[in-house]
Amino acid sequence: MALTGRAATLALLGALAIATARFEIIVVIVDGLLITAIAADVLLAAPVRSLRLSRGGDTRVRLGETATITLTILNPGRALAGQVRDAWPPSAGAEPARMDVTVPSGGQASLSLSLTPARRGDCVADRVTIRSVGPLGLAGRQRSVRVPWTVRALPPFRSRRHLPGKLAQLRELDGQHRAVRPGQGSEFDSLREYVIGDDVRSIDWRSTARRHEVLVRTWRPERDRRIVMVLDTGRTSAGRVAGYPRLDAAMDAVQLLTALASRAGDRVDLIAADRVLRTRVLAPPRNSALASVTDAMASLEPELTESDGRLLASTVLTHARRRCLVVLFTDLNASVSLLPEFHMVAARHELLVGAVADPAVATLAAARSDAASVYGAAAASRARLERERVAGELVRLGATVVDAPPESLPSALADAYLSLKGAGRL
Repeated sequence: MALTGRAATLALLGALAIATARFEIIVVIVDGLLITAIAADVLLAAPVRSLRLSRGGDTRVRLGETATITLTILNPGRALAGQVRDAWPPSAGAEPARMDVTVPSGGQASLSLSLTPARRGDCVADRVTIRSVGPLGLAGRQRSVRVPWTVRALPPFRSRRHLPGKLAQLRELDGQHRAVRPGQGSEFDSLREYVIGDDVRSIDWRSTARRHEVLVRTWRPERDRRIVMVLDTGRTSAGRVAGYPRLDAAMDAVQLLTALASRAGDRVDLIAADRVLRTRVLAPPRNSALASVTDAMASLEPELTESDGRLLASTVLTHARRRCLVVLFTDLNASVSLLPEFHMVAARHELLVGAVADPAVATLAAARSDAASVYGAAAASRARLERERVAGELVRLGATVVDAPPESLPSALADAYLSLKGAGRL
């Protein structure tokens, strides 16, 4: 049984009447009438135990967007009038909190709920509470029941705006402009007439003799290359830059690279680890690679512990035995550098390192207004020099290093990937 605000109001009015009355019989009359009305309302309210509930709607939503969930109530009993409360975790951003509902006898009603999650991961529905109110509106019947449903909040894809431009560069690289000289990762494409400026070493002399015109071989970047993206989820990935953790910026870059590499015909793998392996996606189908990688990253959170470089390097070497492109997302921090462990990775594979730079460090390094800012500038300059030293050591190993602010990192890494692909180094 559940009482409404109307019952509380009548009880308050009855208490005032009793307080001003001179006869004790008034107490019995007022209480009797109120109890009788409440009991009658409960008896006349539609039963709630026979109701059947089901859910439908979205199961995936990107952070910052809104998902719609539909709750369907099937009523085999008497006509129901009341309220419904669909409980979700506070971070799910469920609206509205309560809904009025009317379901005819033998009919059904559908209620819509919007979710705007505030954090990544799974939002799991709690209980649905249905209150059936009697005709007097004083009391009714109430029941809470679990109707399972989960909505996964995916990482936002802010760099999606760069994808059309990168795909245009890819088409130019792969279709319109064929290389005259082959690179390490190039394959023969076609023959065309020689034009001034072409490399004479690319002339196909046999075809030239048959056609009686000078022909050159053209090459294009090989397809079906393998891209292994490695996310360092250790403590440095928890540092906030421009209001977001470094891990979130790395995830954005992973999505852009995955979408671009899939369209380029390459295979994409994802490994995320710190001291333990957090997630792993190996060779998903190209048409669903972005969805698979994004779904796997949804529940990742930075771990406040030092990353195990040996674990990350050995995992890469175990799963990638043939030469491929390894994209490592980590911080260029001298105290936690993965450089010693990734020496073997750089020797066997093409290594591309992506790091999130903090633009506030450059601003701090340029400040000279007072004594405090001078000390701050000195600390910022030292930190920047340490990052440059670590980046220089990686470059000497043969790696390509991209150290850019969060908003620029995805685009810069995509450009580095296209440059490597165009040079035939994949």
